[in-house]
Amino acid sequence: MLLSAPSVRRAAVGAGALGAVLFGAVPMASAQPAPYPPNCTAADFSGVASGVSASSSAYLFTHPDVNAFFTSLHGLPREEVRTKVIDYMNANPQVKSEMGAIRQPLVDIKLRCGFTPQDSNGPNVP
Repeated sequence: MLLSAPSVRRAAVGAGALGAVLFGAVPMASAQPAPYPPNCTAADFSGVASGVSASSSAYLFTHPDVNAFFTSLHGLPREEVRTKVIDYMNANPQVKSEMGAIRQPLVDIKLRCGFTPQDSNGPNVP
């Protein structure tokens, strides 16, 4: 059985309230603030990335010419791919705008969570 997000939140709030009653609402002396902003966990990034990936897939399946272009890049050196993508996007501003809108949630979470351009050079982050 899958639980809905509101059900999970209610359970978490209930567990927190129960903990406060059982253990008292005394602050812990060693409590440390989270080392990252709220909603910037690996799970948050994974959720956003999966949504962007699904939307990208749907876009490419419904735009065969764009799909063919990106498919043709397979196996090329990274710098050549970069140059070809820039040239293609400059020649196709509507595709650039639509694909930019699809990727925007990933850009937004990176900005909100304090990523730097250097952070984007890791695996699975174009």
